Amino acid sequence: MTAPDSLTDPESLRTRALDALTTARERTALLTSCVEDPELTAQHSPLMSPLVWDLAHIGNQEELWLLREVAGREAMRPEIDGLYDAFEHPRAERPSLPLLPPAEARQYAAEVRGRALDILESAAFQGTRLTEAGFAFGMIAQHEQQHDETMLITHQLRKGPAALTAPDPAPAPLFTGPAEVLVPEGPFVMGTSTEPWALDNERPAHRRTVPAFFIDTTPVTNAAYQAFIEDGGYGDRRWWTPEGWDHIRAHDIEAPLFWRREGGQWLRRRFGVTEVVPPDEPVLHVCWYEADAYARWAGRRLPSEAEWEKAARHDPAADRSTRYPWGDADPTPEHANLGQRHLRPAPAGSYPAGESPLGVRQLIGDVWEWTSSDLLPYPGFVAFPYREYSQVFFGPEYKVLRGGSFAVDPVACRGTFRNWDYPIRRQIFSGFRTARDAAPGSS
Repeated sequence: MTAPDSLTDPESLRTRALDALTTARERTALLTSCVEDPELTAQHSPLMSPLVWDLAHIGNQEELWLLREVAGREAMRPEIDGLYDAFEHPRAERPSLPLLPPAEARQYAAEVRGRALDILESAAFQGTRLTEAGFAFGMIAQHEQQHDETMLITHQLRKGPAALTAPDPAPAPLFTGPAEVLVPEGPFVMGTSTEPWALDNERPAHRRTVPAFFIDTTPVTNAAYQAFIEDGGYGDRRWWTPEGWDHIRAHDIEAPLFWRREGGQWLRRRFGVTEVVPPDEPVLHVCWYEADAYARWAGRRLPSEAEWEKAARHDPAADRSTRYPWGDADPTPEHANLGQRHLRPAPAGSYPAGESPLGVRQLIGDVWEWTSSDLLPYPGFVAFPYREYSQVFFGPEYKVLRGGSFAVDPVACRGTFRNWDYPIRRQIFSGFRTARDAAPGSS
């Protein structure tokens, strides 16, 4: 993937799209070949689909958009469209549907991919908004990678021995930099109108003015979060919203998901392996209510979505917004923990090459970061290419997460990328950092 201003050459676009599609399919194959068929067809949590549903859904979406919409081909399997419509059947109901069995799902997805690559080979990347700059191919690559992340969540939820392995991130020296960074007051450009594969809710670019604020230099760590637990944070109503308090009491929540206390220490289960909770990693698998309560306990708050993006993209010296905290260059392993290279966050303070101009680290990768904001459209928002991608989710029911996690591929992670979920969700790879107001006129 290259910077947007160089995406004009058809052959470069073709290569970019091919690489993105290939990377996504290799990851899909890994996630669906590391367990036996009964594990693919089982539902490991009512919150998640059977893995075999995701596999065929990936193929069905690719057929709908690349074969039918872009190329005008006749439907290959019209009778299965309803089975793999995410809005027609809730996840809890999907195991009861007449889903394609694993071998047939693989064959279908592979046949769709073969035809899609034939279309890509002769694509002109112009003519309509869907085809311009290869948007449809980028949209499909992002869709597959988002479902790959969903399948990785399912692997974390499944019981039994580990099915996936990956090397750990490189050890990092204990971070000794400043605990927080001042982001000066003033306007910045939020969102994008130029990123060719940006999705509709990231558009259009618009100016926002944000008062001065301080933001954590790194995400909140397990050690810091344990201090909240040990101080009785889960039993003190002062720190919780009424809805959050009701939720944790109703579900007996006393620690992040997958944690348990044993022998005077905290343990966690991570992809089939039980281990001591590492103190220097960003805390993971907390819901919005937990993140908000911790921030209140610490005398701070969650950053708004606009504050997060300003900290991640605004370059004060150049007075412009960049694609990523480090600039416009595509992510490399030196910048961020992305792409399922590892199966855990890197220690807080890692990736100095990926810090923002103001010195904020790990804004991209490692853990999705809860913000205080509801998911709302930007001024001038237009749903494209279908309203069910994000428009139907706008409103106070969903909270925005930013930055991506170790489970996110770079094609589906930008400084403008917006994720969202219910404030009760904990199975996702979610963490957070905190913020606080600064005095007016701070600079």
